[in-house]
Amino acid sequence: MNTPRFEVIKKHIIAYIEQGDWRPGDAVPSENQLAEQFEVSRMTARRALTELTEAGVLERVQGAGTFVAEQLPTGSLLEIRNIADEIHERGHKHLAEVICLEQRTTTDAEEKLIGLPVGSVYFYSQVKHIEEDTRGKQEVIQFEERYVNSVVAPHYLEQDFTQITPSAYLSSVSPLSQADHWVEAILAPAEIEALLEIPTGTPCLKLSRRTYSYQQNPTKKQKFIVNFAVLYHPGPGYRLGGHLIAS
Repeated sequence: MNTPRFEVIKKHIIAYIEQGDWRPGDAVPSENQLAEQFEVSRMTARRALTELTEAGVLERVQGAGTFVAEQLPTGSLLEIRNIADEIHERGHKHLAEVICLEQRTTTDAEEKLIGLPVGSVYFYSQVKHIEEDTRGKQEVIQFEERYVNSVVAPHYLEQDFTQITPSAYLSSVSPLSQADHWVEAILAPAEIEALLEIPTGTPCLKLSRRTYSYQQNPTKKQKFIVNFAVLYHPGPGYRLGGHLIAS
């Protein structure tokens, strides 16, 4: 499947920002210039600029143009890959099993994870992701648990996560602005080993990720934590990598 042209333009802009070629306050090409450069319509170029502006990467100044926005120092512009897309790119089928999907109330621990005051409602999910190859062989390649800001995604519990991944759904309702993540090599607890269907003592990769999004109100941009996710992968046969870029 070909990448939409507006996404190509967005990645081009982000690449220049990440490389340091365009810095906060620098002007980016206009809609007309981008349309000519990429041989697309002005509407397509406008969509790319609009989505990056809504995500807090760019900012528009009436009558002056579009500029690189100030980026928070601890953030990073990341492409949060949808695991279903990764599996489909290998020519395989993605299957999902929802273990838990429920509403909870924050304690001190969850307040630190997702930034909601103690006693607030948040959503919690556990999903097991399975890859089926062309011969019908199935393998669990990821178990995820996710703490979701109910203010940002109020309809999270209504979704069928066997048909759309939590990551894809959250990206659709609140475009990613920034993410922090940590990767650890661990020996998983027994309950995680059981969910991953791996022998006791099998090494695992644990990826913890907190994602943020911006919302523009009449006076300023506000940053929200969208969710905190913990992703477990069986270590053998799994490689974590890729080009880090916003999408």
